[in-house]
Amino acid sequence: MQNYYTSKIVLITGGAQGIGRGLAQAFALEKAQVIITDLDWDAGADALGWLRKQNLMVEFMPCDVSKEEQVQQLMNKIRQQHGRLDVLINNAAIASPARKPLGQMRVEEFDQVLAVNLRGPFLCAKYAVPLLEKATNPAILNITSTRAFMSEPNTFGYTASKGGLEALTHSLAVSLTQPMIRVNAISPGWIETGSWQREGMKTEPHHSPQDKDQHPVGRVGTPEDIAEAALFLCSDKAGFISGQSLTIDGGMTVKMIYHE
Repeated sequence: MQNYYTSKIVLITGGAQGIGRGLAQAFALEKAQVIITDLDWDAGADALGWLRKQNLMVEFMPCDVSKEEQVQQLMNKIRQQHGRLDVLINNAAIASPARKPLGQMRVEEFDQVLAVNLRGPFLCAKYAVPLLEKATNPAILNITSTRAFMSEPNTFGYTASKGGLEALTHSLAVSLTQPMIRVNAISPGWIETGSWQREGMKTEPHHSPQDKDQHPVGRVGTPEDIAEAALFLCSDKAGFISGQSLTIDGGMTVKMIYHE
C-alpha cells in the first residue's frame, strides 16, 4: 500500500488467532501500529510474542466485546495512548454451539452468539466513532461470513448474527457520514486457520481433492486472502467504496454441486 499505513492506528478484535491473527500481521507489516484485542489471554500473549519477533508494532488489550463497559474501557485506553483510531476491524466471533438441533438450542446459547458476533461490532463502532473522527480517511471493516447468505443445518446463532452484521454494515455506512467514516464488510468462505492458532493449538491442514474441487479456484482460502482485501478496503484507494460486502470464497458459493 506504498506506506499508506505507516503510523496508522488499527484495532482488530479477535486478533489473536485465525483470520484476526492474519490481519494483524498484514497491517503490522505495512507499518501500522496494530492493537489486537481478544478474550483469550494466552492466545493474545502468544500472538503478541509471535508478531514482536518479526519486529512488528503491536499491542494486546484484552476485551470481551459483548460487554459495553469493557468496550468503553478499551476505547478510553486507546484514546489515552494514541489519541485517535484510523481503522476498526470487527473480526471477533464465536460459533459455539455450532450444530445443535433447534429443539435443543437454549435461548442463552443463541443470545451469547449474537452478543459477541453482532452486539460486539455495534458496541465497538459506537465507542470507536469519536476516535475515528479524529483520523484522516477512517474506516470500519466488518468480517462477516458467507453463512449470512447460505446455511448448514443447525447453525442458527452464527448464521443469524452474520446476516445481522451484513445489515449493520450498510446501516453504519449511511449513518456515519458527518464526518465521513467508510464502512464495508468482507464475507469469507472456507478459510483454513489451523496454522494460525496459538502455538499449542496449531494444526497442519489437510484438504482432500473434494475439498479443493468445491472451489473454482482449486483450493481452500487462507487468512492472507482476507488480509489482502482488507488492506485495500481500509485504504484511501477504496475511497469511493462504502456500504459494500466483498465475498471472498474462491467462488464456492456460485458453484452448483450435484451429488450422484
